[in-house]
Amino acid sequence: MPKLGFNLLVWTASITDAYFPHIERLKKIGYDGIELCMGQQETGPYRRVRQVVKDLDLGITCVSVLGPEANPVSRDKAVRARAVDALKWNIDRTVDCGATLLCGPLHSAFATFTRADIQPEEYQWSAEVMRAAGDHAREAGVTLALEALNRFECYLCNTVDQLRHLVEMTDHPNIRAMFDTHHANMEEKTLGDAIRRIAPVLAHVHLSENDRGTPGSGHVDFRETLTTLAALGYDGWLTIEAFSRADPGFANAINVWREFSPAWDIAESGHAFLRREMAPAWKKV
Repeated sequence: MPKLGFNLLVWTASITDAYFPHIERLKKIGYDGIELCMGQQETGPYRRVRQVVKDLDLGITCVSVLGPEANPVSRDKAVRARAVDALKWNIDRTVDCGATLLCGPLHSAFATFTRADIQPEEYQWSAEVMRAAGDHAREAGVTLALEALNRFECYLCNTVDQLRHLVEMTDHPNIRAMFDTHHANMEEKTLGDAIRRIAPVLAHVHLSENDRGTPGSGHVDFRETLTTLAALGYDGWLTIEAFSRADPGFANAINVWREFSPAWDIAESGHAFLRREMAPAWKKV
């Protein structure tokens, strides 16, 4: 049975000690672990959260994005070099947390567009950056799980086919892929077929409703998602990722202009719903 996690982005993109009680409450709800965004520039909170999750016997994964100043697909070689440095920093913070997996759309800068067709060299540039970061990740014992985003947040990898192409082009054991139901709901024909196509390189899964609210309250087909993953023998993390206006700076950056569901309803109702759906899916295999 996979582990069920909860992403703290519904409250904050920059972890501080003030959110440690949230982690304790998530443990009481029944989660197996948490996921942190690497928006905090101070290194201390990452090291302190490591002890918190250890004391609570929880697991932890990390998520991050890159900005245009460190874009892996920039035509400027210096910008691509900064992307490698930024990824190394994120990998080091992942180690500080005690995590071994860092996910996100790390292949290119978030919401940065050329307004032109994708060029073959952009995949090549991204693969070169990912390969260099992968070497650092291998030394650190970290896997990078790259994410396909919808067309309004990214242009390089919108579909699992594009993402798999990039991962296979990178050809590095520490560079894998992740699957997010929110983005796939927009870009794929069916969730099950998309999961089967990305399965050979799959290392992480985000369970997100179509509106980023409480899983099970919208139209994402979680039953199809979970039964497909179970049939494929997936045993990694299943992490709820939902958003809110709690962190205005982060919310504004990702165009979240309203509350989709109360944060603790997402955590509590989402947990109950997914546990109910997970049990029969994995019981069949």
